[in-house]
Amino acid sequence: MRSAARCERGARPQFRQLGVNVSGKTETGELRGNALGWAQIVFFVIATNGPLIGLVGAVPVAIALGNGAGTTGAFVLAGLAYLLFSIGFVAMSRHIGNAGAFYSYVTAGLGGGFGIVAAFLALAAYMGIQLACFGMIGFFLEQAQQQWFGAGAPWWINALAVAVLVRVCAHRNIEFSGQLLMMLMACEVGIVLVFVAAVLFHGGGPQGLTLAPLLPSQVFTAGLGVSLVFVASSYFGFETTAIYAEEARDPRRSVAIATYVALGAITVFLSLATWAVTVAYGPANVVAAAQADPGNFWFSLAGTLVSPALATAMNLLMITSLFAALLSLHNSVSRYLFALGREGLLWRWLARVHPRQRTPSTASALQFGISAACILAFAAFGADPMAAVLPLGSAIASIAMLAVQVLASVAVPFFFLSRPLPRQPWRTVIAPLAAALALSGLIALIWRSLPLLAGGNESFVAIIPSSVAAVAIAGGAYALWLRQCRAEFYRNLGQTLERV
Repeated sequence: MRSAARCERGARPQFRQLGVNVSGKTETGELRGNALGWAQIVFFVIATNGPLIGLVGAVPVAIALGNGAGTTGAFVLAGLAYLLFSIGFVAMSRHIGNAGAFYSYVTAGLGGGFGIVAAFLALAAYMGIQLACFGMIGFFLEQAQQQWFGAGAPWWINALAVAVLVRVCAHRNIEFSGQLLMMLMACEVGIVLVFVAAVLFHGGGPQGLTLAPLLPSQVFTAGLGVSLVFVASSYFGFETTAIYAEEARDPRRSVAIATYVALGAITVFLSLATWAVTVAYGPANVVAAAQADPGNFWFSLAGTLVSPALATAMNLLMITSLFAALLSLHNSVSRYLFALGREGLLWRWLARVHPRQRTPSTASALQFGISAACILAFAAFGADPMAAVLPLGSAIASIAMLAVQVLASVAVPFFFLSRPLPRQPWRTVIAPLAAALALSGLIALIWRSLPLLAGGNESFVAIIPSSVAAVAIAGGAYALWLRQCRAEFYRNLGQTLERV
């Protein structure tokens, strides 16, 4: 009896019924509404995705360890799988507008238990890729400092300094972040397009402007799974359109347009640039080039094809791209924490917003603290930012996010079939289930390829799936505890998520 009483004392009052307002207003505060158009959301998404990061950081490793010249085809395959996912995702976004994104979607379709698991996995994925980016930016800043000044601060000090700057920028209103990201993304995309134009102008490399990188014999090789680890992480963030629904103008329309535009732009951009660098080296030579010097894989070619100035500019923009990605990821995680705090799944103080900026200030502060603690922990163990922090964070993030996307895909048909809503079989049942199968296949390929990725390091192979499994189990255990000890609260999970 005492145990039951202790459980019930912590119960949260019942939510209002379905069909509450989309603003997400509570006694703790609301985000700034009508602040973002679909174009600004696209820039947030592309910044989170960090296309230059994927090209410079992921493509050389994918080519060297994965399916070589067929990496271009791997980007196309992933893009098609995510297109299937987007169909159901967009259909559901027209009925749900909430900063909790995947938590909101999975809860609405599959119930609170699966929603909590999805929330835990999504947070782990975003924090994993954020940690990978901190490792990269710390490394590149150290390299730049050594080149310019003859000595550089350790990577982790640079990463902590960047974390502080990200926190300061994220504290400002959402429009400020959007304007800053637009400027950084324009420079980043522009310089890669200059590189692609130079490859086309020179007629490619030893084998000319060939389409060999798209041939099935090049794409479907034993290393495809390894490539997909990095390819999947390069698509990371396109789904964050839903996180900004509460701050969007006309969220039904803005989220849908932003999702399709962002996914199309990312797929075309990454595939085109990867194809260009592959044909510039030549499909027969590109693997050797990536294995010989992955760090300068792009820069040396840019210096040869155009000028050393372009290589220097790409190097600098790599740093700004990482900063843009970190700022956008910080915004994403803080809004997830805000939504979970408002829902009562995490501390209620996470739902407080800054009185003037209307940003999730306390969630942002917690996110900064977690990032700083992780950076210091890796530094204490002497972890190499590129050999340990980057692959570990990327692999955990890729598997965790794919698992969340599978749950979200399965949630779509359950959501529509259980409500009196218009049903379009292709958009609400067939495409989402096909996406779940395709994304599950990507997880299986990545899982099988972990030994190749780790180079035989058994502890590295074990820590990735076990970390993801531990997060999922923790989410499931928390859901079971809520179901037993806070039954009324558990039954009402998600009842403030839908809009009329």
